[in-house]
Amino acid sequence: MKTISQFLDQSKRPVYSVGPNETVREALEIMAQHNIGALLVIDGQTLEGIFSERDYARKVALKGKSSNDAKVSDVMTSQVITINTKHSIDQCMQIMTDNHIRHLPIVNGTQVMGLISIGDVVREMIAYQKSMIEQLKSYIAG
Repeated sequence: MKTISQFLDQSKRPVYSVGPNETVREALEIMAQHNIGALLVIDGQTLEGIFSERDYARKVALKGKSSNDAKVSDVMTSQVITINTKHSIDQCMQIMTDNHIRHLPIVNGTQVMGLISIGDVVREMIAYQKSMIEQLKSYIAG
């Protein structure tokens, strides 16, 4: 099973973030523009939290707040579960399942390295299983 380091080497995609003082509307516009479900909330170089569609639905829309007025820092998830580059894809799946989350920031020390989503994890696990099946077929066929 791949490590997060291997995943990052192969994915080469940008990490989108927002500042804690930006409005929820600004965050939603970034998410819509890039077709993503979450943004890291970064102040300078420090990971302050994560803002997701779930945060918007539960903390803005359902509470009748205005996206134009609410600050990301007021509605983000501030107690973020993170992983590092040594974690494996299957460890990520376990962490996501146990904590009912869909996104994991990847952090080494204090440096933000990236973000992995449940979609990424499922895609990687399917690829791994296909590879294992092909190896077993080859072994059986001789």
